[in-house]
Order: sequence, then structure tokens, then C-alpha cells
Amino acid sequence: MIHKNKIIEPDIIKYPIITDKTTKNIENNSYCFKVAKKSNKNQIKTIIEEIFNVKVQKINTLNMPNKVKTIGKFKGKITQYKKAIIQLHKEYTIKLFED
Repeated sequence: MIHKNKIIEPDIIKYPIITDKTTKNIENNSYCFKVAKKSNKNQIKTIIEEIFNVKVQKINTLNMPNKVKTIGKFKGKITQYKKAIIQLHKEYTIKLFED
């Protein structure tokens, strides 16, 4: 996919993050997605608008830190990822769940 002389990969958006907090934020028209680490806000905005046919109002991105997980006597790390919090205009919604 080409947008203004830049190549935008369609696999920038990995999957939606679904937790108790994010499902409450869906009522406020705010959605969370796991995205590629090297993506920027402009790439995320164009992909979201093309895939879901919506208008994005605001995007916040953050790099989630590594977490240490202990199972019994073994310790391991949960890998670091980038999270995008996307605020849509009021008249648009994204349907993540089937009725």
C-alpha cells in the first residue's frame, strides 16, 4: 500500500487489546491496539482509517516495559510491545465483538 510516496505495511496493526479497562473505554469511543514497534502515529492513523472506514481524532502511543513473570522457581520476561490508544470522532465506532 502506498500513501504519499511512502510504503505503509498492512501488518502494522497486530490485534486489539481486550481487558476490563479497555472494554470500559470503548463506551468513550477509545480503542487499544498492539502495533508494530517501528510504526509511527501517521502510519497507524492511515491504516486504522482504511481498514475500519472511520475518522481518527487522536492517537496516543506508548512502549510497554518488559515484565518479569515468575512460575514456580523459574523467572522469565514478557516481551516488550508498543500500544496505541485510538480516539475516534463521535459519529464513528469500530465493531470488535459480534452480537
